[in-house]
Amino acid sequence: MTKFAETELILTADNRVYHLNLKNEDIADNVIVVGDQNRVAQISARFSKIDFKTAHREFITHSGEFNGRRVTVLSTGIGTDNIDIVMNELDAAVNINPQTRELNPQKRHLNIVRLGTSGALQPDIPVNALVASTHGLGLDGLLNFYSGLNSINENAISEAFMQHTQWLSGLPYPYCVAGSKNLLQLFDKDVFKGITATAPGFYGPQGRQIRLQSSMPQLNDLLGSFKLGEHRICNFEMETSALYGLGRLLEHQCLTVCVIIANRVSKEFTADYSKSVELLIDNCLNKLTEQA
Repeated sequence: MTKFAETELILTADNRVYHLNLKNEDIADNVIVVGDQNRVAQISARFSKIDFKTAHREFITHSGEFNGRRVTVLSTGIGTDNIDIVMNELDAAVNINPQTRELNPQKRHLNIVRLGTSGALQPDIPVNALVASTHGLGLDGLLNFYSGLNSINENAISEAFMQHTQWLSGLPYPYCVAGSKNLLQLFDKDVFKGITATAPGFYGPQGRQIRLQSSMPQLNDLLGSFKLGEHRICNFEMETSALYGLGRLLEHQCLTVCVIIANRVSKEFTADYSKSVELLIDNCLNKLTEQA
């Protein structure tokens, strides 16, 4: 059996994965990930009890009980580079024996739901609405570093997207990975559904121009006008493609549900999205623990 070297799997002195500071027993089968560190306590305040807390860098974790079921909530920070750390280390914590550095004979398969905020790319999606991501369209390039991409990529969507946008040759291949159909069914009502485009930055990669000009100034229009059968791109954010890609490769169930805080077409920005976030948190906690 493969033994993972110290340079590949970095552990703390007490055998926790390095960045997240977690071990197997700290992590519930149902995991909620959020970008904002402050949102961890906002969610865990709903738990009937909290049995574990840790914090290292931007990664804050609380595990506890809701509706009689154990739930973990973890902050990831911003970007697919952070998701790369989070997904690999979550999987290592639950599926690799830290003493032997070997893969456990029985794997744990986590339900991982990202709750976030994003910008709408369709005129009919209002601010404060919820979008559940059927697919993550990765403009970030992260999954191109993993050999399993070809086995999970939605090639038809990627190819049609490149043709539609006249994708620049210097940009990363836009991979596209489907989210968990099982988790998506939990959010079957009162949400918009569609592809979520994941950008490697907040400004130029999302078409924003302040002092620096974009190399693709019509990117948002092209994203919004893309359609392939029933598929359209609903929104823009910075984590979903990596979550879905790494989740599929590591055999975890992943879903993103976002509150729309801005409509990039109408240029409308929400005055207050706190109520929508509260409703999303309650909805997610109830649905995850009901199906567990």
